[in-house]
Amino acid sequence: MNPLETALGSKEIQFSFEFFPPANAKIERMMWRSMGQFMLLDPEFVSVTYGAGGSTQEKSVQIVEQMQTETHVPTAAHLTCVGASKAEVNAVAQKFWDLGINRIVALRGDPQGETQAFTAHPDGYTCAAELVEGLRQLADFDISVAAYPEMHPEAQSLQDDIDYLKRKLDAGANRAITQYFFDTKGYEVFLNKCIQSGIEKDIVPGIMPIHNFKKIVNFSQRCGAGIPWEYEQDFARFEDDPVGYRQLSIDLAVEQCRQLQGIGVTHFHFYTLNRSDLCYEIAKAL
Repeated sequence: MNPLETALGSKEIQFSFEFFPPANAKIERMMWRSMGQFMLLDPEFVSVTYGAGGSTQEKSVQIVEQMQTETHVPTAAHLTCVGASKAEVNAVAQKFWDLGINRIVALRGDPQGETQAFTAHPDGYTCAAELVEGLRQLADFDISVAAYPEMHPEAQSLQDDIDYLKRKLDAGANRAITQYFFDTKGYEVFLNKCIQSGIEKDIVPGIMPIHNFKKIVNFSQRCGAGIPWEYEQDFARFEDDPVGYRQLSIDLAVEQCRQLQGIGVTHFHFYTLNRSDLCYEIAKAL
């Protein structure tokens, strides 16, 4: 197997899907309908994002447990370092383990408040690499971490970011899942830099279908992802044609995934926004 294939994982096509804790009953119904469709694709796993503290955290634990027990699809719980001591984070992780949930997506977490820099809890984990080390000591979790093909907004350079990714993987993570991106060539360059830096574990691409071009622009500006300006006029032509807009979104994502398959990608992680309408059609086409 060549180095690029090693970094990408197995040759059999696999899917995973990410959900977030629903804020209301309508979104929750949509989430469960989506999960029902995704089950038909026999996903490798699904994951549920995690809010620091309060009702969001409680809802995350509830949804993860419910997905695992009612659907029998392996479910990964997100876990962050934000606003909690090591003991508190470990207690949540232990609860997941006791519930039979042995997959964790380990993240530092975003700063609390849009303008604040991340500040670790005085007794907490200071970064995702420390969290991975702590989880490894706690139980034999299957651990995923985040990767940033276009560089984390707080990183000094792409190479520094890759060096930190290697630290997380060397600490015991099983794989990395990338932030969504639209630049396939840039992703390939990133993969090759990872290989040159000695990374051998799977790096799974994150796929975000464009439900709404204006919203993806706003979201990308906040999280540091590259904006696919080359598609702007294409979507503008379908502003008054929902069917055409939807089909364009599917076609562009399928084309992106086909390009990724061309360099050896076999596992795709979809950011679903709790909706199945686009992700299911894209995965089915693959």
